[in-house]
Amino acid sequence: MQTLWLVRHGESMGNVAATRAEREGLERVPIDLRDSDVPLSPTGEEQATALGSWLDANRPGIATFWVSPYLRAEQTLAIAAGQQPVPMVVDERIRDRELGVLDRLTWRGVERLHPEEAERRRHLGKFYHRPPGGESWADVALRLRSFLGDVFARPEETALIVAHDAVVTLITTLLLGMPEPQVLQFAAANPVLNASVTRLDRAGDGWRVTAFSDVGHLREEGADVTVHQGSPDVQHPDAGGTPR
Repeated sequence: MQTLWLVRHGESMGNVAATRAEREGLERVPIDLRDSDVPLSPTGEEQATALGSWLDANRPGIATFWVSPYLRAEQTLAIAAGQQPVPMVVDERIRDRELGVLDRLTWRGVERLHPEEAERRRHLGKFYHRPPGGESWADVALRLRSFLGDVFARPEETALIVAHDAVVTLITTLLLGMPEPQVLQFAAANPVLNASVTRLDRAGDGWRVTAFSDVGHLREEGADVTVHQGSPDVQHPDAGGTPR
């Protein structure tokens, strides 16, 4: 493997609902769907269509298309592919981070309904805090190491992965060999925009970032550029990092 393309899904209805919850000071995100079933918003569909222009130009060089099993990621790749579908390899290891008991809660909801978890999170830090029934960032990194091992074992030189912002951030920082403090600093300084494209190229014995969260294709096609901060990990005044 010489080149990895990482794509975040387009804006989802969950992104929109979480932003509304934050704006209105709600404790719960007003959406009644499993995280895996959340679809793209109309804006997300437009972003996925705009991503198609980028895909048309780069499709010949991409050998394998990996995608998260979550609906918003599959929709993004399917819409971008248009009338020339690509062979998708669905892999549950690149699904979004699971929040367990904190699912669909804003940071206000976490502070009121699960104050003990808010305190544990402050004590352990974002990278190692695992909410009951959910995952820490370290847990997600562990399954991504397994996934990358399978990707790199294949004979192809180039692959594209359509997934989620935490997956994009953690694959990038894993391949760059960043320890916990650097991962959190990188995440805070580099939000992953909806329908953005990140490129990683092998450089000697390591990897380098050629482009991160690039949305030039969205601007060229006149699609909205969006980033949503709906995760309680992000919205809390003490927190930093990327949105879901």
